[in-house]
Amino acid sequence: MPTSTVTYLGDLRTTSVHEFSQSHIITDAPLDNHGKAQAFSPTDMVANSLATCMFTVMGIKARDMQVDIAGSTATVTKIMGTEPRRITAIQIQIVMKGDFDSKTKTILENTAKTCPVWHSLHPEIKKEIEFNWDKI
Repeated sequence: MPTSTVTYLGDLRTTSVHEFSQSHIITDAPLDNHGKAQAFSPTDMVANSLATCMFTVMGIKARDMQVDIAGSTATVTKIMGTEPRRITAIQIQIVMKGDFDSKTKTILENTAKTCPVWHSLHPEIKKEIEFNWDKI
């Protein structure tokens, strides 16, 4: 079964349908590349995918460790380069909600950097990750 079906809508927009769940994602070209920036751009989705993948593998590890990371957030910044136009860096600031001991923090941080998107990105893309551990 295919993963998704992508349809070009015109005017630099696409819609993607996840075949299993039938959920939809719309993309639009960014303002600096002839678009309207009315949705995630394809490169926004790449940067965002790194954060969501990191949370997914941390969530799996946290569940195995019987700790809760719900409510944690990530702020993602994508840095674009030119010649060729491409992502040169992804900056992610992660705020982890909860009270964690130093061993758990280390395990979760290391786990985040093993996610499939992390390993799929070109090695020249800088991945600048900052963890903030917020006791609540």
